[in-house]
Amino acid sequence: MIITYTHDDGTVERVSTEELSAIESADIEEAVGGTPWREVEDRLRGQDPTAMRAVLWAVRKRTETGLKFSTFDVPGWRRRLTARIERTEIDDVLGSILAEALATNEDAAIDAMLPHLRKLAHDRADVEAALDSLGKGHLAAAPADSAG
Repeated sequence: MIITYTHDDGTVERVSTEELSAIESADIEEAVGGTPWREVEDRLRGQDPTAMRAVLWAVRKRTETGLKFSTFDVPGWRRRLTARIERTEIDDVLGSILAEALATNEDAAIDAMLPHLRKLAHDRADVEAALDSLGKGHLAAAPADSAG
């Protein structure tokens, strides 16, 4: 996941959970109430402010060693913080859906998930590239899929 924070001056800070250390991930789990990492990821996909704040906090602690989660705030989080999925996560989701679709010889399951994946993707082109890599590039420009 990529957590994006837009500062007052318009500069954008991007943090990838792929770059977290194991200790940072454990700190995030603890900060959000002892939640296992899989649930933290689910909360990030749901745009949970505490989970997004925790990831940003963990990365900021690298340079601001005394930073405490209890006092770390993100004013205006609704308009400043977002969480988006990365290419590896898109590949995982499409791979799972593809296995199911191949079992039933249907593209409907993939087609139904595309608007959601495009909305959550940090880079929408990653969705199209993932489809191409799975041999499902013909679904990339599906007319029923709007830009959501």
